Parts: sequence; structure tokens; C-alpha cells
Amino acid sequence: MDLEKALLRKVGEAIGRFKMIREGDRVAVALSGGKDSLTLLEVLLLLEKRAPVEFSVCAFTIEQGKFLRPIEPLAEYLKNRGVAWTYFRDAPSLHLIEDQPEHGCDLCSRYRRRAVYEVARGLGSNVIALGHTADDFCEALLRNTLFTGKLSALPPVTHSRDKEFRLIRPLLLVTEDLTRRYAELLGAPLVPCGCSQRTGTVRESLRGLFAGLEERYPNLKENMLAAMGNVDTGRLLDVRFLDLNGQDPPHLPPHLPVDLPARG
Repeated sequence: MDLEKALLRKVGEAIGRFKMIREGDRVAVALSGGKDSLTLLEVLLLLEKRAPVEFSVCAFTIEQGKFLRPIEPLAEYLKNRGVAWTYFRDAPSLHLIEDQPEHGCDLCSRYRRRAVYEVARGLGSNVIALGHTADDFCEALLRNTLFTGKLSALPPVTHSRDKEFRLIRPLLLVTEDLTRRYAELLGAPLVPCGCSQRTGTVRESLRGLFAGLEERYPNLKENMLAAMGNVDTGRLLDVRFLDLNGQDPPHLPPHLPVDLPARG
């Protein structure tokens, strides 16, 4: 299997199925410094030249004071690739580390969300591409089911509250084993975040669970992704979907706009 062709096919399928990118869009890729967002950037740059619709791609990185390596090697890599990249040091986030060193993911996410919108606005972008993978979707489904009592994962497409930005996740069909191999193939410098090194988290526990199960069931995540698009509402417990009185069940209310969730 040609790795690049596989990535193009999976990302292209996700973009087409969920109408993520449209004519004239300016797509800003949120580069976190890791393998997933870097893979996303490289694939979108390839699609920019091949897609049937015209769109442009740029990239940005938000510095919140949590990178474990210098950013300069990544900056040099992107410069050599001719990528339009913006590096933004977010002063409020840096002050947050000093003032509240034990702050949680939710607070950090709110600071990052504000900075992301500020940078995207300055870049003239109307679309923000996020590097969540199939692994993130499957983990979110299990995490929400087990710990929040809600049957939900991540939306492939959503919007900022004022509808200024469309948020897309084109890697939803791509597992992290592919992004890991592609980043290695590129030889790109990665800049890990300290948050990714945290232990004892729910995310770490779920990843261990998936790793154990996938040794016996290698298609586990593909099946979970298929299930998210094939919901049998009559076999769940939400009364909005159930025909309790012999009548057609009412429809769900329309989804409210949501903001950028934390990746942690």
C-alpha cells in the first residue's frame, strides 16, 4: 500500500462526505508540533493542487509555553517547504503558566481557542483544520459514554459560535499508525507538548485499552467509525427516538454550534 495514496484517499473521502472544504476557502491548519497535524498539513497541500475545487492552505502554531523542544527546526522545515506559517506566542497563556501552574485542560483549551480564532482572523481564513484522527474519535466516543453519560464523539464539521469559522477534522478516517509512519517518512522535526507526556489520565487509560484489544481485533477502530455513521436509534434509550405510543418518534432538535474542544 502506498502510504501517501492511502492518506490522500482517506482524507479526500472525509472532505467529500462531510463537505469540509468548498470553493474559495482559505484553510488554516492548526499545527500543534506533532505528527498528526503535520500529516494533515502535508496532505492538504497535496490536495490543494489536485482537488476539483480551488482553495488555499496556510498554517499556524500557538505557543502556550508547553513545548518540550525548540520550535526553530520546525520553522526551518516549513520555510524550506515554502509553507505560509505563522508562529504566535500567546501572552495570556504564558502568564497562565506563571500565575496558575496547576491549571487544567479546560482552562488551557479556552485560552487556546481564543488565540486560534485571533490568528485565523488575521490570516484571512474562514476554515480551521484540526488534526484529530480516527483514534481521537474512537477515544472520545468511549470517554463520553463511560464518563459523561453521553453517546457522542467529535463532530467532523462544526462552527464557531458566531459562524465566523468552519472547524474541520479531515483526519477522521486516518489512524495514528499512518500519521506516525508518514511523519517518519517525511523526516520532519516534531515538537512534542508537555501535555502529551502526562500519565494517569483517562486518555492514557483508553489508549492502553485500545492497544490491548487491537492485538486480537485489528479492525476495532474501523468498526467503531462505521458505527458512528450507522446509528440504530430504535435500539438506544433516548425517548426522543423511540416509538413508545405507536407513533413516529419526534426528531432531535438541531445541533447548537460548539467551540473548539480540548485535545487532552
